[in-house]
Amino acid sequence: MLLCVDDNAAMREYVRALLEESGYIVVTSASARLGLRFATVSRFDAVLLDYHMQELNGHHFVQEIRRARPETVVIMLSAADIPEETSGLVDAVVRKPEVVTQLLPTVERLCDGPPLAETRPRPG
Repeated sequence: MLLCVDDNAAMREYVRALLEESGYIVVTSASARLGLRFATVSRFDAVLLDYHMQELNGHHFVQEIRRARPETVVIMLSAADIPEETSGLVDAVVRKPEVVTQLLPTVERLCDGPPLAETRPRPG
């Protein structure tokens, strides 16, 4: 299960659709503070996080998640460059213009491959 935290509704929905199409379960949050609460009380395989958010920037979010759940994979999404001190706290950085080609391979690499396909009995 993945958590996508981004205050841009279009980006959140795009990321959700892209990853759900590949079999992932995706929870989204428009609020950094609510997303942080989700990430600290529930276990996620990865948190996909926008760097520039109004209430709490990505750097502070990552600091908090590292205190509460240091094992959580964090992938930072940003349209602009992020500070070196922030990129050192996360497992990967995917620039938003490259989300379409880089996000899914990055998630699969950091989460030990694609989600397991459901095994459904074949009719007949």
